[in-house]
Amino acid sequence: MEHSLVSRAGVPFRAILAGAMHGVGMARALNGALRTTRGLFQARRILAEFNPDVVFLTGGFVGVPVSLAAWLRGTPSVVYLPDIEPGQALRLMARLATKVATTTEASAPFIAPHKMVVTGYPVRDVFASASREEARRRFGIAPDARVLLVYGGSKGARSINRATLAGLARLLDLAVVIHVVGANDWPEVSAARAQLPDDRRARYLAFEYLHDEMALAMAAADLAVCRAGASTLGELPYLGLPAVLVPYPYAWRYQKVNARYLADRGAAVVVQDELLADERAGLLPRVIELLHAPGRLDAMRCASLALGRRDGAERIAALLLEVSR
Repeated sequence: MEHSLVSRAGVPFRAILAGAMHGVGMARALNGALRTTRGLFQARRILAEFNPDVVFLTGGFVGVPVSLAAWLRGTPSVVYLPDIEPGQALRLMARLATKVATTTEASAPFIAPHKMVVTGYPVRDVFASASREEARRRFGIAPDARVLLVYGGSKGARSINRATLAGLARLLDLAVVIHVVGANDWPEVSAARAQLPDDRRARYLAFEYLHDEMALAMAAADLAVCRAGASTLGELPYLGLPAVLVPYPYAWRYQKVNARYLADRGAAVVVQDELLADERAGLLPRVIELLHAPGRLDAMRCASLALGRRDGAERIAALLLEVSR
């Protein structure tokens, strides 16, 4: 996935080997250690060829060989922590780094004070130009319509997709639904949409995937339903979009911590994945409750906007220039 996204942006891409070594069992850990060792030699060759002034790192175990290679060369590095709490790989990278950029101040318990710099999340430029009026024109949605956006990342989120389909009749009574499905469930969802009457189908805008238009989909919405990956800490507050967050249950604690951060500050509510179909505490009743409460949505919107930083990319760039000198 990274190769296609990076290549699409016109940025040169070089791949290295890496592997997980924590929480995966002995056999996979040994294989991960072997791959990481091979990746270290690959990374050292790439750094010797490129001869950087500074190395910028983020993500999980794939960054470890590059972090080690930079440290061995004496090249300064900046690690960006997109989530609030770092995993084991990012903790190691942070120890080797010159500085650690973070999305929020809530990462302070995990990062050495002399290294941590709160920059905010580097939101793409397309979000700055995404207006509600333009977005609604793009999707053919009336200015006064209520809009629910449901999405789950590039591959989608099966549990969210199926909970949405199960409650679709009631949701379409209340709002236009923009549903970004992901590749895995697209055949199932597109078939379900084809069975809808014409008037209902016009209110159910389903897409396999949106690239830059994802910013417009978010700008058009009154409420989002999504996972709680790192981007939710940046993109939702940037646009002030209230959300029902469904943390991915198999992503250690990252998404639960991210979701709780937004919920505790009034910008979101949380529904656990295993309760999505619950008739009282599941997805459908929470969404219906919020769509019937415009005052609460307004309060959530204000709370979300208060958390947003609009210059995350510029702050990270400035930090990289500072460290490189």
